[in-house]
Amino acid sequence: MLDLTYEMPKPKTIAGAKHDWELVIGMEVHAQVSSNAKLFSGASTQFGAEPNSNVAFVDAAMPGMLPVINEYCVEQAVRTGLGLKADINLKSAFDRKNYFYPDLPQGYQISQLYHPIVGEGEVLVEMGDGTARMVRIERIHMEQDAGKSIHDMDPHMSFVDLNRTGVCLMEIVSRPDIRGPEEAAAYIAKLRQIMRYLGTCDGNMQNGNLRADVNVSICLPGAYEKYQETQDFSHLGTRCEIKNMNSMRFIQQAIEVEARRQIAIVEGGGKVNQETRLYDPDKGETRSMRSKEEAHDYRYFPDPDLLPLEIEQAWVDDIAAKLPELPDDKKARFISEFGLTDYDASVLTAEVESAAYFEEVAKGRNGKLAANWVINELFGRLKKEDHDITESPVSPSQLGVIIDLISSDAISGKIAKDLFEIVYTEGGDPAQIVEERGMKQVTDTGAIEAALDEIIAANPAQVEKAKVNPKLAGWFVGQVMKATGGKANPKAVNELVSQKLGS
Repeated sequence: MLDLTYEMPKPKTIAGAKHDWELVIGMEVHAQVSSNAKLFSGASTQFGAEPNSNVAFVDAAMPGMLPVINEYCVEQAVRTGLGLKADINLKSAFDRKNYFYPDLPQGYQISQLYHPIVGEGEVLVEMGDGTARMVRIERIHMEQDAGKSIHDMDPHMSFVDLNRTGVCLMEIVSRPDIRGPEEAAAYIAKLRQIMRYLGTCDGNMQNGNLRADVNVSICLPGAYEKYQETQDFSHLGTRCEIKNMNSMRFIQQAIEVEARRQIAIVEGGGKVNQETRLYDPDKGETRSMRSKEEAHDYRYFPDPDLLPLEIEQAWVDDIAAKLPELPDDKKARFISEFGLTDYDASVLTAEVESAAYFEEVAKGRNGKLAANWVINELFGRLKKEDHDITESPVSPSQLGVIIDLISSDAISGKIAKDLFEIVYTEGGDPAQIVEERGMKQVTDTGAIEAALDEIIAANPAQVEKAKVNPKLAGWFVGQVMKATGGKANPKAVNELVSQKLGS
């Protein structure tokens, strides 16, 4: 467990014309399950396939076709629930959510309203400033994704691609515990991180594999505390849902814009209507999409083609026993095992691939030195070139050898940076490169002393100045390094200069 202490972050406050207002935010995150087949058919879930090429008869709602549940999707939902420290319901059931839209061939969506597979859980959302918010998870349920309507291929017609139809989604519903735009983005990032560690969702927001519906309301200071005490939603303002957000930046912008819209309405004497809205980033506004439906508007009823889903505790226990180390636990271990700072551990564990890379580099080596090279040199260079760790031209073993060469004083830190550049651009064995290119550090104090003596003899005036002002001794260090082509051991040079000049 994470053995770190955090303070509760302060809620976001927006000044209105009459009052200060606080934000209250709840999230419904739709995460596409990582699986090769859909929830109720064997059709492929491959992204980018030709339109309508990944469609089984049941996805297209052909008469007489019956859904057959994909056990692996159920396993992935259970795994996600366990990763969020949530209750796993051994009995759950599927319902039909009825609505009509061209990209929903059946005329209904199979979902889980009344009996979800995962119950209450929690997520610790760190804000990077010594504060963290514990966000409660209300439920996770499985449901089918809809298809996609395409409106920009023809000026007179719209097209429908059913490739996504029937793909398994996990809808992760939070309590209204999030109190600002930055917290909302951090919450999404934390969910994404956990699911990527678990391997249950790839978190690709660009492809729509992770998207969020954001519920925003406002309240006066003190009202939220009353809600917490009583769980009575009447203390909070009327919420509006911002639909289908798939960008961290736009999520933050949309929350701010929507909150200010609601403040203007309430302070103007109006009433906020509960509705679903869309965010337009070009205009910087939210606009009404439809009035917010209630459950009865969808005419939910148990799906007659699917029996209630019953799973065994032993199966759940087996999944739990095989869970990988999760981000919070890995971060705590990196701090204790490698002596890393909270910040460095957070950076290294942000992505599962980055954590694995660092751990391979740091194994049996100085953890702080390894972290410094991975974060500052490697990550810095990859970011500059817009690459991620999976595209690194420097392998963990190559970087490990560079660190070994530094630790053994075979090369200096400056030479190590030159060596890193060679390995990054050309590849090769770092140790062999050092030998072949004569990059080894000069550790022979006799050779260093001889070079220093020549410099002292040639610069008597500078010697006198350095004796009066010891800070000027650095000039001699620089000259020795220059005379030895940067290969002299800096520590040995500093010691010899200090001895010779009596500084």
